[in-house]
Amino acid sequence: MKRQTFNEINITPLTDIFLVLLIIMMVIAPMLDQQGLNLAIPDYVEKSDNDNTENKILTVVVSEDNKYYIDDAEVSENMLASTIKEKTRELSTEGNFGGLMIEANGNSDHGVVVKLMDTARNTGINSISITEI
Repeated sequence: MKRQTFNEINITPLTDIFLVLLIIMMVIAPMLDQQGLNLAIPDYVEKSDNDNTENKILTVVVSEDNKYYIDDAEVSENMLASTIKEKTRELSTEGNFGGLMIEANGNSDHGVVVKLMDTARNTGINSISITEI
């Protein structure tokens, strides 16, 4: 008796796997879109000459060797939060506090800048801008 050979591939299990993967991707895809930072783009509106309500901005410089400087004075990582709170309080009493400007050197570590951003958020600053020096 001669045995008949089976020359076709059963693709039903393969199709089932692809359908399950497709469903998983369709469920996960909307969740991936919710990550990121909320960035505010500044309005470039010309101010009139009699407008005296200028916003005060706290500037923190991150140097190439990953050190923080506020008003040209080096601030240690341990004292960063308290110094930012103090400077924010001073600027708030003088006028409208506009937020924090981070001037980071292009060769500074990303983690150092992110730590500064997290510290500023934890001290209550909601408006943060970053520029490269």
